Amino acid sequence: MIHPSAVISEKATLGKDVKIGPFCVVGDNVTLGDGVELKSHVVVEGYTTVGEETKIFPFASIGHAPQDLKYAGEKTTLEIGCRNVIREHVTMNPGTVTGNAKTVIGDNCLFMMGAHVAHDCVVGNNVIMANNATIAGHVEVGDFVIIGGLSAVHQFIRIGSHAIIGGMSGVESNVIPYGRVKGERASLAGLNLIGLERRGFTKPDLKDLQKAFNMLFLGSDTLDQRIEKTRAAFHDNETVQLLLHFAQEPSKFPLCQPTKKK
Repeated sequence: MIHPSAVISEKATLGKDVKIGPFCVVGDNVTLGDGVELKSHVVVEGYTTVGEETKIFPFASIGHAPQDLKYAGEKTTLEIGCRNVIREHVTMNPGTVTGNAKTVIGDNCLFMMGAHVAHDCVVGNNVIMANNATIAGHVEVGDFVIIGGLSAVHQFIRIGSHAIIGGMSGVESNVIPYGRVKGERASLAGLNLIGLERRGFTKPDLKDLQKAFNMLFLGSDTLDQRIEKTRAAFHDNETVQLLLHFAQEPSKFPLCQPTKKK
């Protein structure tokens, strides 16, 4: 199922039932898994692997050299998981040798029109990046994260699982798991309660998370003291412990915080 106008390298590896539409280009070192579909005018280059049943829409540019002036043609990779939907004009770049030398995309993600994944990013499973959302180099995105349209995430930022980023937000600090951030310079606006409920979190789960959130961000002690108090109060709650573990992991940036009331 390859259109005669497509340009496919003889060195590329194609799985079973691959569909490649008009005017697509597939480079030498590309691997397309079973059932992958390139709609039309798609370019896949570099050392790129696309997982099975992923669909890529017109004018997406996948695997071209990273937008990093230090990049000098080194062999770095882009690894895209299974059953992803990559819409029009999406761009995804491989890693760099100053990072992990690879960019990794999980499974079952949706990248809407114009979304950008920069070099050395790690994106989890079931992530949604809305139209023109952008993550800079070395960003880590957990599972089930939603990044709203026209949002931009600063390089080296970490976004915890189940978090949601409001549209047109500039994210300059790490976002806790389950968090909800928004704003031109994004601040922590609470928990992603609606999203968590949709994913099967129970009312007791949400009640405990809200209590932990209040202890962690609304207290008067230092952050380290608040973390330890919250850890002791919820020592047997794995959901809260995941949040606290994220908060204490080494990072180049601090945690995104609620806006202080005047």
